[in-house]
Amino acid sequence: MSVPNLEANVLCDMDGVLIKDNALIPGAAEFIAQLSLSGRSFLIVTNNSLFSPKELQVRLSSMGLHVEEGHFWTSTLAAARFAADQRPEGSAFVIGENCLHEAVQAAGYRKDQDSPDFVILGETWEYSFSDFATATRLVKAGSRFIATNPEASDRTSQGWLPGCGAMAALVQAASGVAPFFIGKPNPLMLHEALRTLDATSQDTVFIGDRMDTDILAGIQAGLKTILVLSGVATREDADRFPFRPGRIVNSVADLVSEC
Repeated sequence: MSVPNLEANVLCDMDGVLIKDNALIPGAAEFIAQLSLSGRSFLIVTNNSLFSPKELQVRLSSMGLHVEEGHFWTSTLAAARFAADQRPEGSAFVIGENCLHEAVQAAGYRKDQDSPDFVILGETWEYSFSDFATATRLVKAGSRFIATNPEASDRTSQGWLPGCGAMAALVQAASGVAPFFIGKPNPLMLHEALRTLDATSQDTVFIGDRMDTDILAGIQAGLKTILVLSGVATREDADRFPFRPGRIVNSVADLVSEC
């Protein structure tokens, strides 16, 4: 197995790689700054569907990490692009934050609560019974069911809260139809990121902190992979999986000198 380096395009996860517990991981700001100075193409690829790229830019800037809005690729954007690619100029019933509604609309979709092409579910802190009742009715009637990301819970300042995966399970249980998740570990998320960069898997490395989502998605997308130990996974965790990252480092701080 060739050892991944940074002489290529770079995709990296956000939570656990650049930030953790609402604070920058040491070395993250220097890493992003060096990527920018090197002239490499890069995207921060996140399953987080609560925030738009602009909102993420402001959030990270407040922590001291300055990155342009165009360097974010979210499961929200990926879901909207997927729907538009599959059924151009279609219709959707959307459950999620404003960023998801806006992304779907920008993709040329119109709202429809009667017979939409897709029911699209994303993260939100304001789920309603009425929305789930409508989603269940529409999915059972034949609308295609997609969800932004599979995480069943999210860690917040209030503790662990139900995530998109848990809410999708509710609709699945009520309708009998499983969702198609767009976010990692679906390699589609990374293929779309490559398409956004106009890059190929052969010249791109993906950096993540989870074996079950990041590294799995990277391997399935044919990318070189680097696991960082600054987030969820430990070195022992990596040994438990049948697949392996191309390389393991403590954090992105270890990669700054390679930029």
